[in-house]
Amino acid sequence: MKHPPILILLLAALHLPASAQQTPQQAANIQPARSSQSQIAHSQDTRQAKEWGLRDDEFARYRELMEGPIGVYSPNLDPLSVLGIEARSDEERRRYAELQVQVEARRVEKLLAYQRAYDEAWQRLNPGMQRVNLPDDKPGASATRGIGRTAVFVKDGCDACGQVVQRLQSSGAEFDLYMVGSRQDDARIRDWAKRAQVDPARVRSGSITLNHDGGRWLSLGLPGELPAVVREVNGQWQRQP
Repeated sequence: MKHPPILILLLAALHLPASAQQTPQQAANIQPARSSQSQIAHSQDTRQAKEWGLRDDEFARYRELMEGPIGVYSPNLDPLSVLGIEARSDEERRRYAELQVQVEARRVEKLLAYQRAYDEAWQRLNPGMQRVNLPDDKPGASATRGIGRTAVFVKDGCDACGQVVQRLQSSGAEFDLYMVGSRQDDARIRDWAKRAQVDPARVRSGSITLNHDGGRWLSLGLPGELPAVVREVNGQWQRQP
């Protein structure tokens, strides 16, 4: 006996798995769920755009650019750097550069505030103990102990490095010492400072600080070998005689 076509379709529907049978209400719920996810993503992008001082359309362009070559070669670049590098005009480039300066200034101020809190905590909890400063979180950043101070880059096994540090110390200069190749080992810096006869009292007072290099020396891109005495002059780091 042959069933009419419409009856065959009805019988087939009765044998569909439960997961394949959707009520009108279930079908209606799919689109709102997708819309909700889209709204959440948009809200997150809006929040991040605000944190970087960007408009929504600028942050959307950053997202788009990160899907191209710059996202492949530099996946960790921040939005302002990406937009600045890929600027379509001098005006755009200046805008993103100014925004980045403002963001960096806020970051440095927070870092310095925390450094001051750390210094106070160290003096309170470990009075009289020689210490190594907290390394900065970003290679190439200014010294955490004070913007514009003299920075001295040294390495182990360098006789001239110790001589330069002794000369600066004898002159009464305040400076931040960075050890290249310290491997984030505090003991390595302390041992070097002891051999170089760095005055522990000067370290405790903060007029001389001991720091891990953390890639700073390479990031400065200055010519010449170590030791290097450098100072920030008009926003540029320069070697000093």
